[in-house]
Amino acid sequence: MSGQNGTLRVMIVDDHPLVRSAVARALTADNMLVVAEASSAEEALEIAPKVNPDVLLLDIALPGMSGVQLVRELAPRLPGTKIVMLTVSAADRDVLDAIRNGASGYLTKDVSPEALARAVRATQTDELVMPRRLAGRLIARLVRRSGNDRPDPPAEDPGVDGLTQRENDVLRLLADGLSDRDIATALTISTRTVESHVSNILHKLGARNRGEAARRYRDDG
Repeated sequence: MSGQNGTLRVMIVDDHPLVRSAVARALTADNMLVVAEASSAEEALEIAPKVNPDVLLLDIALPGMSGVQLVRELAPRLPGTKIVMLTVSAADRDVLDAIRNGASGYLTKDVSPEALARAVRATQTDELVMPRRLAGRLIARLVRRSGNDRPDPPAEDPGVDGLTQRENDVLRLLADGLSDRDIATALTISTRTVESHVSNILHKLGARNRGEAARRYRDDG
């Protein structure tokens, strides 16, 4: 479904302008063109159906709706678009959730510009774009699940150990009863960033609300 002259049309969804700029620079050659950008899942939901990109590069940690939730919404609407996660998280649960909900690949942000460009092109041959280490873990998990008699069990819960260091910091302060504003002050980050971290924490822990996440932290601790 690439555009004129075989140009691969790419959309980038990330709430950090510097990341979007760096990704765009990495994709400026080899018949690839960044046709749209979005800083949130909600914005991407409006833009992506209009531009109908060949490839959508998507962060998991977004303000508001998470990247995995966006995959769930967009994959059925854009069957010709290959959605590839581009994120800092290498947690097994995130990888499995993304692929199960329709992602065509999963890359971490330590990928080199050259490898990113190769991965974007590889999506057009229906390859599952993923580093070998993540692919190996995903296959191992699927093999284990295939021997389980229970139908479609939920993804394994990595617990607090599956959180990033900053997410652990936010959860620790949340468990101490601090508000988002107080957490932002303590960690010298914005309130919006705290809200994004909390959203990711709830998703990773499978917690229904902040209180449940706090209890999980205290129990695991």
